[in-house]
Amino acid sequence: MMDEEALKNRRDLLAEIDWDMTPERAVETYLEWGTGWSRKGHAATVPGQESLYFVVYAWEEPPQATLVRRNSQGMEEVAKIPVPDSMVREIVEREGRKPGVGVYALSDDLKQWLQDRLGL
Repeated sequence: MMDEEALKNRRDLLAEIDWDMTPERAVETYLEWGTGWSRKGHAATVPGQESLYFVVYAWEEPPQATLVRRNSQGMEEVAKIPVPDSMVREIVEREGRKPGVGVYALSDDLKQWLQDRLGL
């Protein structure tokens, strides 16, 4: 698993990050038990198709953004970057869920913060 410094040096991976992918859309795209009818062309149709995107696990201490690689075969955690607690709290509050429960998409503020940290 990479840390922030190692990820900064992997320009190939940084170029592949889908900053608009969400955990929900990843399920719809790569898992057959996703919402199916609502995929609207987002379903993975080519062997080897995958996405690289960040998620926030509300239960992690310290708070982190986790870069994951998802395909129809499964998910792999690639890197973890510590993030400001206030940004994670904002995401959880925005979604109206309890702290410590859930997998969340990045907020726009956290996307920008990560892009700045990673030199993008």
